[in-house]
Amino acid sequence: MSKILVIEDEAAIRRVLIKILTEENDQYELEEAEDGQKGLEMIKKNDYDLALCDIKMPKMDGVEVLQASRKIKPEIPFIMISGHGDLDTAVNTMRLGAFDYISKPPDLNRLLTTVRNALDRKELVVENKILKKKVSKNYEMIGESPEIKNIKEIIDKVAPTDARVLITGSNGTGKELVAHWIHQKSERSSAPFIEVNCAAIPSELIESELFGHVKGAFTSAIKDRAGKFEAANKGTIFLDEIGDMSLSAQAKVLRALQENKISRVGSDKDINVDVRVVAATNKDLKKEIEEGRFREDLYHRLAVILVNVPSLNDRREDIPLLIDHFSEKIAGEQGTAPKRFSPKAVSLLKAYDWTGNIRELRNVVERLTILGNDEITEEDVQLFASK
Repeated sequence: MSKILVIEDEAAIRRVLIKILTEENDQYELEEAEDGQKGLEMIKKNDYDLALCDIKMPKMDGVEVLQASRKIKPEIPFIMISGHGDLDTAVNTMRLGAFDYISKPPDLNRLLTTVRNALDRKELVVENKILKKKVSKNYEMIGESPEIKNIKEIIDKVAPTDARVLITGSNGTGKELVAHWIHQKSERSSAPFIEVNCAAIPSELIESELFGHVKGAFTSAIKDRAGKFEAANKGTIFLDEIGDMSLSAQAKVLRALQENKISRVGSDKDINVDVRVVAATNKDLKKEIEEGRFREDLYHRLAVILVNVPSLNDRREDIPLLIDHFSEKIAGEQGTAPKRFSPKAVSLLKAYDWTGNIRELRNVVERLTILGNDEITEEDVQLFASK
């Protein structure tokens, strides 16, 4: 059942619209408001699939209602109702996010077609949001510990925004996983997710890697080449191990964040980019700032939202779940049946000191899966999981 709100100060027009829509489909649930202020209050309190809104009204006009509604419930499509003198304004409301407009007196066929199209689009928007919340199995975050639940809650809140995120934590804790989740649950999920491991690229090449270069910029620059920021346009760039980035590259990243512009190495031409930046590090950046190895202004640009990924030793209650997950995943990759881990084997693994975190646990589970018995026992763990 579709819930439709009619916001119209002329009672006669309001009755006509409600009558037309009720006769068109008895599954439409109609509600009405006699002015813009009341209409906005109803939108704040209720969920609607569509709003039909007059432009000229007392207390609050239709343009104001549309703009206010877009801030609190942007998924509600608006069809604006315009008098003959309001056509320019009606067209402008579409630039502000209205789905369409109809003129007074309403043409029956145009009204019904526009309503059906708007409701169809609303359904697609809702379906798309649901799909985006279902993260790919490849980047599933396993765990029910308070620490992991907290990270999941933060991701759900921050992913739909364009806020920059700085992910901290030791090697092997799953910082890359968090970055993928943020991207896949964001409005940019259909655009590229570009990863850059700043620690793996020589300092003299990092600027070219990030921003590209023009032919002749340096000895091996035999042709123009786009960088990672351009490749990530409209999407997300993940700067892993950003604490290892050179100061000169940091300055260019700062400019990209401030101005949404980059320039290729060897060129003074600006290139506009629309990129969300997610960064990660295993270093204490505040200490790096004190010692002059990291720019404080860049840190504050990156650390709008801070996510600290705990070590595996700090979330031991998740280890049984992770063992089951890795066992099934590895068995699927190898085309074999998953190995079962005995309670004593699981208890022994829970007690280990996981200095290599989740990455190390996965390696141990894979080793036990290959070398152990059909049921992994305490003896198997002692034989093959020695550290």
